[in-house]
This record gives sequence, C-alpha cells and structure tokens, in this order.
Amino acid sequence: MLKTDNLTIYTNKGRKLLDGFSFVLNEHDKVALIGEEGNGKSTLLKIMAGIDVSSYLTYTGKVYTDSLVSYLPQQINDEDLDKDIMSYLGEEIDYSNLYDLIDELSIGFDVYDHKPIKNYSGGERVKIALLKALINEPDILLMDEPSNDLDLKSLIWLEEFIKNSDMGIIFISHDETLLKNCAEGILHLEQLKRKSESHITYAGIGYEEYVNKRNLFIERNNMIASKQKSELNKQLERWRRVYQKVDNDQKKISRGDPHGAAMLKRKMHAVKSQQKNIERKREDMLDKYEPEEAIDIFFEPLRVNPGKVILDLYLEELRNGDKVLSRNIKLYVQGKDKVCIIGENGKGKSTLIRRILELLKEREDLSVGYMPQNYDEVMDYDLSPVEFLWDGRDISQRAKVQSHLGALRFTTEEMDHKISDLSEGQKCKILLLKLILDKNDVLILDEPTRNLSPLSGPLIRKILSDYEGCIISVSHDRMFIDEVCNRVLELAETGLKELL
Repeated sequence: MLKTDNLTIYTNKGRKLLDGFSFVLNEHDKVALIGEEGNGKSTLLKIMAGIDVSSYLTYTGKVYTDSLVSYLPQQINDEDLDKDIMSYLGEEIDYSNLYDLIDELSIGFDVYDHKPIKNYSGGERVKIALLKALINEPDILLMDEPSNDLDLKSLIWLEEFIKNSDMGIIFISHDETLLKNCAEGILHLEQLKRKSESHITYAGIGYEEYVNKRNLFIERNNMIASKQKSELNKQLERWRRVYQKVDNDQKKISRGDPHGAAMLKRKMHAVKSQQKNIERKREDMLDKYEPEEAIDIFFEPLRVNPGKVILDLYLEELRNGDKVLSRNIKLYVQGKDKVCIIGENGKGKSTLIRRILELLKEREDLSVGYMPQNYDEVMDYDLSPVEFLWDGRDISQRAKVQSHLGALRFTTEEMDHKISDLSEGQKCKILLLKLILDKNDVLILDEPTRNLSPLSGPLIRKILSDYEGCIISVSHDRMFIDEVCNRVLELAETGLKELL
C-alpha cells in the first residue's frame, strides 16, 4: 500500500501544484497519472517515491507506505549513460532473480556487455532502467513516461508488462492507446482558471470511460452555465427597464406631490433591493468549465493540387556516418498525402526525414515546415514565445500571435517567459503554431505528438487531420497513425515497405 495524506505542493515561485491530496494505491492497482505538461505529475511521482525535490519546491503532508517502492525515471541520468549495464545496476542489488528478470523483460541483449548504455536504443534503455527498478522485487512501481522513445513493438511489450504485473503501478504516459489498454484508475492533475487553481481528480475507471464521462460533465456543466447566465441577463434587463421607469417618474414628479414622491422613493428602494437579490444569484451560478487542454487554432485553407509531385525519392543507401542503415529506399508522395514512416528504433527514420527535408527545402515551389524531435534544432530557447513567433515589425501580427497563444492556454506571463522555462508540451504547441502561421504546403514532423498530454492529443490530431497540405512524418503514436495518416510505410534494412 502507498498512501498520501493531505499533500500540498508549491513551486519555489509560489504556484500551487496540488492542494490537500489524499490517495491510496493498493496492491495490484494500475493507475495512470495524467495532465498537461508542467502541472507537477513528475514531481508528485518523485515525492511518492521518496526522492528529494526540495531544490525546486516545498510541500506539506505525508506519504506513507508499508511496501517496497521502486521508481522508473523518464530517462537514465547523463552520468549513468557512460556506464555499462552491470556498473549501472550496482553492487548492492539482489542478483538472485537477475536471470528471471532478463527473461520476464524479454531482454534480447547481453547485460554483461561492456558497451556504454548510451549506445543502446530508447526501448533497450527503458528495459535496462526497468531491470534496475525491479531487481530488488518491489511491491509498488512508479513509472515516469516509460512509453517515451519506444517503437511500436516495444510499446506493445510495455502494455503486456503493465497488464500482467502483480505490482501496484502508477504510470505517466502520453500514449493514449497504452492508457486505454492498461489503466484501471485515473489520477488527473489540472491547473484551472488560467493556472490559478489546482485540482486533482481520482476515478477508479479506465481511461476511455473517464474521458467520456468528463466530456459529458463538461458539456452538461457548460450548458447549465450558459442557461443560467442567459436567464440572469434577462432578469437584469427586466430590472433595468423597471429602474429606468421609476427613475424617470422621480425626475418628473412635481414638488407639490410629496405623497407621490415618497411612494416613488419607497419603490426605488425596493427596485434597488431587487437588484441585489438578482446579483446574489450570480454567486450560486456554475462557472463555465474551460479545460486547460482546450485548443482553438486551425490551419487556414490551402490550395494544394492533389496531383502535384511533392517527392520522388530514390536512395541507394541511407547512412549515418559510416553505418549503412537501409538500402534501395523509394518514396513517391503527392500533394495531399499524409505519410507516416514507422519502424524499430535505430533504423534511420529521423535520418531519412531530415534527408527529405533537405531535398524539399531546395524546391522554390514549396513552403516546408519542420518539427524535429529535439525542438532546440529550430527554436532559440532564450527567446520568449512571442519573440520567436513574431517578426518584430507588424504590431497587428504581434497581437495575432498573442491571441493564438491565448487560444493555446498560455498565460500572459508565459508568453513573455524564455522558451527554456516552458515544458516540452508547451514548446511543441509553440512549434505547431509556427507551422500554422507560416502557411506551409508541406509539413515534416518527427514524433509530433510525443510531448503532448493524452487530452491534448485528440485536438492536435484533429488539426493535423484537417490540414489540407502534405504531411511526411515519423511516429509511434497509434492514434496519430490511425486518425491522421492515409499512408503508412515501414523502414527496414531493405528499404521502405508500404503497409497502408
């Protein structure tokens, strides 16, 4: 069992991330922790794991456990990446179950190999970190985004691992398919009212049911709030008409009618009391619920010829330095194709679309936008979002940029922060906005949804699905592949194979 009691968390800048949170994780529970980037999900997980977070926040309340708790970080620390696997595992671990774990985790590489961990793929690193987290046989496992950097094959393996585990598990993930298939309970951490109010919800149901019930709640709440507001406005309008009539009557009455003046004075007093009663109703009205993941931006219509040849590529070899990654690559793309390239990690997918980007950038008849996995390839982190998106000349364009950022739920303060201070999900949204403002004919996207919360994901996919230009992408996001792409190709050593 793992229990939090009245946990309240503040950042060192004074923002409240959590307020009086109490929760119990029991044996065998599989709970997903969701929410927008920057809301404190990783911080909460670290506090539950007993990790010191005092350098960047303070908290009150307690965490209790009578179980052995283990923690899987988002990434292996940089200083550990130069170690080999056995050095990383350390000397104080229980090796009695090492071979059973190697089999359970389907580790298909030699753990006694002396090569550094940095030379392993993303999926292999997750398994190495899991090996360290599980080797002392914990009762509870806390996993911070284990699905990041996994290819499709590894994601399916991770699903089976979570579902079949006897441990109590809390996991953070952006992968909606993983959430739908594995979560038996949902912890949803939110920052509402322009990030001025923290809120956390626990629901002992699956992810899909939670999203459906939440959407229904938001729809009903906002319908009632709109109806209440409309009715209040009607009452105020009726009151104004009565007030104006009494006020006019008071102005017109003659001094020779003191009795009538007194009656009007009493009537005005009653009218003003009625106003106070109407205004008091405002306190009991429902507020319109504005989900923090709400996004109100879209690509403007494009005139792209569906038959226009975007790419007619043949590569005899795809290389990364001296290493040949693939051979005989052929790819033909037309005007409104939405292409996704899949394949195992390390096979050269990102290398291939960078090569495609170089070729398309040479075309004078195309405007090409690019979103890499590592955003610092195309973003200056010392700039603010407004500075990055605005050309510094047209003031009306600055106002448009600020309006769009507001539609993406950026606060005024965040618009003027350095990009380096923002979450990865916020950086992703800034880049998406740049693609929209630049009015590109072609988008080259490398894992475009990897840093988006699962609740933002559907909205971004809808925007990309409605985009009228061409998309050439790499993704392991099964929802993105299903909802956005009309062509799926797998990259292997022998080239590209069309799957869909």
